[in-house]
Amino acid sequence: MNYLQFREQWLGLGCFSIYQLRAWKSDLDSSSLSRWVKKGYLVKLRQDWYAFNELQNEPDMARFIAVKIYTPSYISLHTALSIYGIIPEAVTQITCVTTNRTAAYNNSFGQFHYQTIKPELFFGYKQEPVRRGGSYLVAEPEKAIVDLLYLYPQYNTADAMLDLRFDTWWMQEELNKEKIMDYAKQTAKKTLINRVELLLKTYDND
Repeated sequence: MNYLQFREQWLGLGCFSIYQLRAWKSDLDSSSLSRWVKKGYLVKLRQDWYAFNELQNEPDMARFIAVKIYTPSYISLHTALSIYGIIPEAVTQITCVTTNRTAAYNNSFGQFHYQTIKPELFFGYKQEPVRRGGSYLVAEPEKAIVDLLYLYPQYNTADAMLDLRFDTWWMQEELNKEKIMDYAKQTAKKTLINRVELLLKTYDND
């Protein structure tokens, strides 16, 4: 298999799996992929998933890859909160939530971590376009906060809420309070609803 022909066929996809390749060419010689990884043409993202090394500097490529290599998943928690500017820290690891088991993958595109939520909590996300084409799924800001309080129940006091260092102006002026309470109530978890109520009260009084 000629690399230049392969690149022309698959570069536009961003990343791809061995299963997609075999559907395209049933007699695929997978040793070619290993050889191109060694030459630096391709990056192995995880078992059976690859991307072209030249795409590492593409804007949002790591986010695009994050939701492709482990599905279903969407970007949430600290990564989403950083994207929206709700927390001051720049987050290097991309954290997603998934209905599958917890997982983590490291490759030259980044560090990818997946935390498990129940299937009935898999909502409240939207599509964000990638400049080169395609899109990735990211939690709405209100759902990112709900996911955080769901997965980290230690945030259950006013002091703990302030330790999250959410942007006060955003919390008071931009946060959709009705939406975040609706999302909390959709979980049907009274303790989570109480934590969301405490969060709102804490930042309203800050």
